Amino acid sequence: MIRTDLHAGWTVRAAGGPVPEDIAAELVPATVPGTVHTDLLDAELIPDPYLGENEAALVWFHRAAWLYQTAVTAEPAAADERVDLVFDGLDTVATVTLGGEELGRTANMHRGYRFDVRERLTGAAIPLSVRFDSALEYAEELQKVIGERPRPYPHPFNAVRKMACSFGWDWGPDLQTAGIWKPVRLERWRVARLAAVRPLATLDADGRTGRLIVHVDVERSGLGSAGELSVEVVVAGRTAHLTIATGDTSGTAEISVPEAPVWWPIGYGEQPLADVSVVLLDDGVELDAYTARVGFRTITLDETPDEIGSAFTLIVNGQPIFVRGLNWIPEDHLLTRLDRDAYAASIERATDANTNLLRIWGGGIYESDDFYDVCDERGVLVWQDFPLACAAYSEEEPIRSEILAEARENVTRLTPHPSLALWNGGNENIWGHEDWDWKPALNGASWGAKYYYEDFPALLAELDPTRPYHPGSPSSPGHDPEVVHPNDDRYGTRHEWEAWNREDYTYHANFLPRFCSEFGWQAPPTWSTLRESIAQEDFDQESPAFLLHQKAAGGNDKLNVGVARHLPVPVDFEDWHWATQLNQARATAYAIGHLRGHAPRTMGSILWQLNDCWPVTSWAVVDGAGRRKPAWYALRRSYAPRLLSFRDGALVAVNDTSSPWRGTARVRRVGFDGLLLDSDVVAVEVPAYSVGVIALTDHLVTAGDPAREVLVADIDGLRATHLFAEDFDLAYDPGAVSASIEPAEGGYSITVTATSFARDVTLLTDKVDPDSLVDDMLVDLLAGESHTFHVRSGWTLPEAFLDPYVVRSANVLAVPAEG
Repeated sequence: MIRTDLHAGWTVRAAGGPVPEDIAAELVPATVPGTVHTDLLDAELIPDPYLGENEAALVWFHRAAWLYQTAVTAEPAAADERVDLVFDGLDTVATVTLGGEELGRTANMHRGYRFDVRERLTGAAIPLSVRFDSALEYAEELQKVIGERPRPYPHPFNAVRKMACSFGWDWGPDLQTAGIWKPVRLERWRVARLAAVRPLATLDADGRTGRLIVHVDVERSGLGSAGELSVEVVVAGRTAHLTIATGDTSGTAEISVPEAPVWWPIGYGEQPLADVSVVLLDDGVELDAYTARVGFRTITLDETPDEIGSAFTLIVNGQPIFVRGLNWIPEDHLLTRLDRDAYAASIERATDANTNLLRIWGGGIYESDDFYDVCDERGVLVWQDFPLACAAYSEEEPIRSEILAEARENVTRLTPHPSLALWNGGNENIWGHEDWDWKPALNGASWGAKYYYEDFPALLAELDPTRPYHPGSPSSPGHDPEVVHPNDDRYGTRHEWEAWNREDYTYHANFLPRFCSEFGWQAPPTWSTLRESIAQEDFDQESPAFLLHQKAAGGNDKLNVGVARHLPVPVDFEDWHWATQLNQARATAYAIGHLRGHAPRTMGSILWQLNDCWPVTSWAVVDGAGRRKPAWYALRRSYAPRLLSFRDGALVAVNDTSSPWRGTARVRRVGFDGLLLDSDVVAVEVPAYSVGVIALTDHLVTAGDPAREVLVADIDGLRATHLFAEDFDLAYDPGAVSASIEPAEGGYSITVTATSFARDVTLLTDKVDPDSLVDDMLVDLLAGESHTFHVRSGWTLPEAFLDPYVVRSANVLAVPAEG
């Protein structure tokens, strides 16, 4: 097999649609892999769509057509040689032409394409072109044929196999990219090639013996020899041989690895990876080869019925895992700008926050190999949605064949990855069918049930029976959704969006889900990201530019209502920015503390969401520039292996470690002025992977003056605090803290001292240095206490870090109580 990349010499130009005249006249150098947006940005022909109101100025892209062109020079094929033109990904509605003859048409960005071009090569340069037509217009025309189906947004994203959020979402831009977004190459081969290889690595019941089963599919050229083939498989120093008989196209090899290195999720053990090589041979001559890395582990899903409903617990190597997860959307809306370093940095931000699972949400893509490789290395479990989200999907042609083809291709591609823990049928589609008034609109038409309940399970049973499958998030597996609601908290998975949409974050206390796979709270991006993306004069909740970067319906109103339940809603924009970020942090901590505090009934928490794909007000804890919001720090503390909190007059100790938690907690009721009002010492003894609820005396947890007292528990460097009233009723001292700064290795040490109780002390250092990083936020200080924050920064004017708009707390937002 000889592979030759075809990434050089491409150009792109407009080929139709409402393209501005100055752009339509240009022939632009094209980067492949890439997209038209990035090429026009590089050529300075369009403004950055992430800035200001530029997204709205680029809507003409939606109905534009584009022509990529290059020339291919390749020697003619030998009599026994196949030559294939291979595209790993085309986004999305494409016509491929070589030497003026059409090779094929595509309409799916989630799969690859292969064309036999052996008869077309001459040794001379041959024009190769790929025309991309509007995916929006394609979808609009197709839905006229297959019937329009319900969806939450105007564009018919469910009528074309393109990343759904390409068409805009309640946190993302509506840009609708087009381009050769994955590699393209020529492959020259003889006799046969490896069409598909599926290495499935597990552990035997003894937990020590690795088992590798490798399924091999070959494509025969139809030219020359059609006889017996052999395959050599090597892993961990052991070799197996497989013979594919004349006329056959598949076979299976199995290797046992005694005392195999065991792969564990982060926090439970190491992540050793074993190299696998697969070589296809014809009479001893190598025809093709495949390499991958696997990890020996076994993953199951416990859905045992119980007195509540049924469990939903991931089990890895026999160990039940409480999932401390984050939902993942595409890291950049312009996907081709992402590389391994970008993925590694984002995943590191997740692991630094004590996360052990990332859920790849169904409105995005099957992620790049780099994503899964990094997760394999870091021990981050991956929950993979099939890319169907929030809509009804046709089960008729041509959509059906495309969905099944992309699923087959990607299940095969992802089988080696030990991090991949669970396949999920789609996002909110089953729920939507039950609750979102789809049924009258469908009037009996197909909506996707066959995919979730028949096709995907059958495909996985064939291709990858080693991983569990879940029909949809949320759903109650094994039950008719018309009888047991798909969002029933007693079964399966639940999404909790009433809290954000209509209630308050304390609404989480009304439900004890078996597994909560979506919940979250909004806030704007960090101040420096906001400053980079919109003009200073647009720092206003109602400015057109700010609203363009707030995609949720009624989003700002919900932010204000959410703040108003706890704090006065500030008029000043900078104070409002801090208040909304603070409320997001508190909502994050409250919801996660509730879920973790009810294990093992609840065995999973997947916050919406880790990341943003551009600068926007959203539910992300890391904004579109990769900066950590205050909520990220609340998440890190809430997902720590050990967590301390108060609930209903008791102390809750969560121990998600392999060792018992034994110690003594000091519990105090303290006045804001520092006066000790009551105290107790309580024993904490919580077994490994357990939750302890420790009763406290009534006199300790009952305030004499709710406006001026705080309940505090401390153990092993962890602190829990409880206030007896909402912030707007508390007698905070707005001038409770002072700060000083000293040089330190890599930046500065900033010490904050409280003269009265100070809640959620935070340094917003990015306001001074956008590249700075502070080690902690949201620290509660009793009167007389100090805390030293460490700031990584090269800024040379340190006094700026002491500005009162940098050193923040809840105290400065609340109105002091009278008296």
